[in-house]
Amino acid sequence: MTIAPLRPVNPHGKVLGDEVHSAIGEAILDGRLQPGAHLRDHELAGWLGVSRTPVREALQRLERTGLVEVAPNRYTRVSIPDAKLIAETHEFAVFALGNVVHIALSRCSDEVLAEALADIDTIIAASRVDDHAAVIDASADLFEAMTLATDNRAFRRLMDEAEIAIRRNLRGWNPLLECPIARTDAYLAFRSAVAARDGDAAERALRAVHGLA
Repeated sequence: MTIAPLRPVNPHGKVLGDEVHSAIGEAILDGRLQPGAHLRDHELAGWLGVSRTPVREALQRLERTGLVEVAPNRYTRVSIPDAKLIAETHEFAVFALGNVVHIALSRCSDEVLAEALADIDTIIAASRVDDHAAVIDASADLFEAMTLATDNRAFRRLMDEAEIAIRRNLRGWNPLLECPIARTDAYLAFRSAVAARDGDAAERALRAVHGLA
Protein backbone atom coordinates (compact mmCIF):
# COMPACT_ATOMS: atom_id res chain seq x y z
CA MET A 1 0.00 0.00 0.00
CA THR A 2 1.31 3.46 -0.96
CA ILE A 3 1.79 5.78 2.00
CA ALA A 4 0.19 9.19 1.42
CA PRO A 5 2.79 11.99 1.54
CA LEU A 6 0.16 14.42 2.84
CA ARG A 7 -2.04 14.30 5.91
CA PRO A 8 -5.57 15.72 6.17
CA VAL A 9 -5.60 19.43 6.86
CA ASN A 10 -7.31 21.04 9.82
CA PRO A 11 -7.59 24.78 9.12
CA HIS A 12 -8.22 25.89 12.75
CA GLY A 13 -10.02 29.00 11.54
CA LYS A 14 -7.68 29.68 8.61
CA VAL A 15 -8.95 29.98 5.05
CA LEU A 16 -9.05 26.43 3.70
CA GLY A 17 -7.33 27.38 0.44
CA ASP A 18 -4.38 28.85 2.35
CA GLU A 19 -4.05 25.70 4.44
CA VAL A 20 -4.11 23.48 1.35
CA HIS A 21 -1.58 25.71 -0.40
CA SER A 22 0.70 25.54 2.64
CA ALA A 23 0.36 21.76 2.97
CA ILE A 24 1.26 21.07 -0.66
CA GLY A 25 4.03 23.68 -0.65
CA GLU A 26 5.63 22.27 2.48
CA ALA A 27 5.48 18.75 1.02
CA ILE A 28 7.36 20.03 -2.04
CA LEU A 29 9.84 21.86 0.17
CA ASP A 30 10.67 18.91 2.41
CA GLY A 31 10.76 16.37 -0.42
CA ARG A 32 7.63 14.36 0.25
CA LEU A 33 6.59 15.51 -3.22
CA GLN A 34 9.76 15.14 -5.27
CA PRO A 35 10.80 17.27 -8.28
CA GLY A 36 9.04 15.89 -11.33
CA ALA A 37 6.30 14.17 -9.30
CA HIS A 38 2.92 14.24 -11.04
CA LEU A 39 0.19 15.99 -9.09
CA ARG A 40 -3.38 14.77 -9.49
CA ASP A 41 -6.01 16.98 -7.92
CA HIS A 42 -8.31 14.09 -6.95
CA GLU A 43 -5.41 12.25 -5.28
CA LEU A 44 -4.24 15.35 -3.38
CA ALA A 45 -7.83 16.10 -2.36
CA GLY A 46 -8.22 12.57 -0.99
CA TRP A 47 -5.00 12.79 1.02
CA LEU A 48 -5.89 16.20 2.44
CA GLY A 49 -9.55 15.39 3.12
CA VAL A 50 -10.89 18.29 1.05
CA SER A 51 -12.71 18.81 -2.23
CA ARG A 52 -10.87 19.34 -5.50
CA THR A 53 -11.64 23.08 -5.63
CA PRO A 54 -9.14 24.29 -2.96
CA VAL A 55 -6.56 21.87 -4.37
CA ARG A 56 -6.91 23.32 -7.87
CA GLU A 57 -6.67 26.86 -6.46
CA ALA A 58 -3.53 25.91 -4.51
CA LEU A 59 -1.92 24.36 -7.59
CA GLN A 60 -2.63 27.53 -9.59
CA ARG A 61 -0.92 29.62 -6.89
CA LEU A 62 2.05 27.24 -6.80
CA GLU A 63 2.32 27.43 -10.59
CA ARG A 64 2.54 31.23 -10.40
CA THR A 65 5.57 30.98 -8.07
CA GLY A 66 7.20 28.27 -10.18
CA LEU A 67 6.89 25.33 -7.80
CA VAL A 68 4.44 23.57 -10.09
CA GLU A 69 4.44 23.39 -13.87
CA VAL A 70 1.44 22.59 -16.03
CA ALA A 71 1.21 21.29 -19.58
CA PRO A 72 -2.52 21.38 -20.48
CA ASN A 73 -4.00 17.93 -21.11
CA ARG A 74 -0.60 16.36 -20.38
CA TYR A 75 0.53 16.80 -16.80
CA THR A 76 0.70 18.89 -13.65
CA ARG A 77 3.91 18.20 -11.80
CA VAL A 78 6.42 19.52 -9.30
CA SER A 79 8.93 21.68 -11.16
CA ILE A 80 12.61 20.80 -11.34
CA PRO A 81 14.90 23.75 -10.49
CA ASP A 82 17.90 24.17 -12.77
CA ALA A 83 21.14 26.06 -12.14
CA LYS A 84 19.85 29.24 -13.81
CA LEU A 85 16.73 29.31 -11.65
CA ILE A 86 18.81 28.78 -8.50
CA ALA A 87 21.04 31.73 -9.47
CA GLU A 88 18.06 33.94 -10.31
CA THR A 89 16.30 33.06 -7.05
CA HIS A 90 19.47 33.79 -5.10
CA GLU A 91 19.80 37.21 -6.73
CA PHE A 92 16.13 38.05 -6.07
CA ALA A 93 16.28 36.89 -2.44
CA VAL A 94 19.43 38.88 -1.62
CA PHE A 95 18.15 42.15 -3.08
CA ALA A 96 14.67 41.66 -1.61
CA LEU A 97 16.02 40.82 1.86
CA GLY A 98 18.31 43.84 1.71
CA ASN A 99 15.37 46.12 0.97
CA VAL A 100 13.24 44.49 3.67
CA VAL A 101 15.95 44.81 6.31
CA HIS A 102 16.60 48.43 5.34
CA ILE A 103 12.95 49.35 5.87
CA ALA A 104 12.40 47.18 8.93
CA LEU A 105 15.36 48.62 10.86
CA SER A 106 13.77 52.06 10.78
CA ARG A 107 10.43 50.77 12.10
CA CYS A 108 10.86 47.68 14.25
CA SER A 109 10.71 47.56 18.03
CA ASP A 110 13.72 46.68 20.17
CA GLU A 111 12.13 43.28 20.82
CA VAL A 112 11.88 42.51 17.10
CA LEU A 113 15.45 43.73 16.60
CA ALA A 114 16.63 41.32 19.31
CA GLU A 115 14.83 38.45 17.55
CA ALA A 116 16.44 39.43 14.25
CA LEU A 117 19.87 39.42 15.86
CA ALA A 118 19.17 35.96 17.25
CA ASP A 119 18.32 34.75 13.73
CA ILE A 120 21.56 36.27 12.44
CA ASP A 121 23.47 34.55 15.24
CA THR A 122 21.98 31.26 14.01
CA ILE A 123 23.13 32.09 10.47
CA ILE A 124 26.62 32.85 11.77
CA ALA A 125 26.79 29.59 13.72
CA ALA A 126 25.69 27.63 10.63
CA SER A 127 28.24 29.45 8.49
CA ARG A 128 31.05 28.60 10.90
CA VAL A 129 30.37 24.87 10.48
CA ASP A 130 29.73 25.27 6.72
CA ASP A 131 26.10 24.07 6.95
CA HIS A 132 24.59 25.65 3.84
CA ALA A 133 21.07 24.28 4.41
CA ALA A 134 21.01 25.69 7.95
CA VAL A 135 22.13 29.08 6.62
CA ILE A 136 19.17 29.06 4.22
CA ASP A 137 16.70 28.01 6.93
CA ALA A 138 17.86 30.68 9.37
CA SER A 139 17.89 33.28 6.60
CA ALA A 140 14.27 32.36 5.81
CA ASP A 141 13.35 32.94 9.47
CA LEU A 142 15.10 36.33 9.36
CA PHE A 143 13.38 37.21 6.10
CA GLU A 144 9.95 36.38 7.55
CA ALA A 145 10.50 38.39 10.74
CA MET A 146 11.88 41.41 8.91
CA THR A 147 9.10 41.31 6.31
CA LEU A 148 6.51 41.50 9.09
CA ALA A 149 8.48 44.33 10.71
CA THR A 150 8.28 46.48 7.56
CA ASP A 151 4.56 46.94 8.27
CA ASN A 152 4.18 46.99 4.49
CA ARG A 153 1.31 44.94 3.10
CA ALA A 154 2.79 44.77 -0.41
CA PHE A 155 6.00 43.17 0.88
CA ARG A 156 4.04 40.81 3.11
CA ARG A 157 1.73 39.62 0.34
CA LEU A 158 4.63 39.12 -2.04
CA MET A 159 6.57 37.05 0.46
CA ASP A 160 3.52 35.02 1.51
CA GLU A 161 3.41 33.75 -2.07
CA ALA A 162 7.14 33.49 -2.77
CA GLU A 163 8.63 32.23 0.50
CA ILE A 164 8.28 28.48 -0.12
CA ALA A 165 9.56 28.76 -3.69
CA ILE A 166 12.61 30.73 -2.53
CA ARG A 167 13.46 28.15 0.11
CA ARG A 168 13.00 25.21 -2.28
CA ASN A 169 15.01 26.79 -5.10
CA LEU A 170 17.89 27.70 -2.81
CA ARG A 171 18.33 24.16 -1.49
CA GLY A 172 20.98 23.77 -4.19
CA TRP A 173 22.70 27.06 -3.35
CA ASN A 174 26.43 27.19 -2.76
CA PRO A 175 27.90 30.33 -1.17
CA LEU A 176 30.17 32.63 -3.16
CA LEU A 177 32.56 32.83 -0.20
CA GLU A 178 33.60 29.21 0.13
CA CYS A 179 35.88 29.79 3.10
CA PRO A 180 33.74 29.55 6.27
CA ILE A 181 36.00 32.03 8.09
CA ALA A 182 35.74 34.77 5.45
CA ARG A 183 32.01 34.14 5.00
CA THR A 184 31.38 34.26 8.74
CA ASP A 185 33.32 37.51 9.05
CA ALA A 186 31.06 38.99 6.36
CA TYR A 187 27.96 37.89 8.26
CA LEU A 188 29.41 39.43 11.43
CA ALA A 189 29.69 42.76 9.58
CA PHE A 190 26.03 42.39 8.58
CA ARG A 191 25.10 41.71 12.21
CA SER A 192 26.94 44.79 13.42
CA ALA A 193 25.06 46.97 10.94
CA VAL A 194 21.70 45.48 11.96
CA ALA A 195 22.48 45.96 15.66
CA ALA A 196 23.26 49.63 14.93
CA ARG A 197 20.02 49.99 12.93
CA ASP A 198 22.12 51.16 9.99
CA GLY A 199 19.98 50.14 7.03
CA ASP A 200 22.43 51.34 4.38
CA ALA A 201 25.34 49.43 5.89
CA ALA A 202 23.22 46.32 6.48
CA GLU A 203 22.09 46.26 2.87
CA ARG A 204 25.64 46.73 1.58
CA ALA A 205 27.00 44.03 3.92
CA LEU A 206 24.35 41.52 2.89
CA ARG A 207 25.04 42.07 -0.79
CA ALA A 208 28.78 41.78 -0.17
CA VAL A 209 28.31 38.39 1.51
CA HIS A 210 26.63 37.14 -1.64
CA GLY A 211 28.85 38.82 -4.22
CA LEU A 212 26.17 41.29 -5.33
CA ALA A 213 27.71 44.51 -4.04
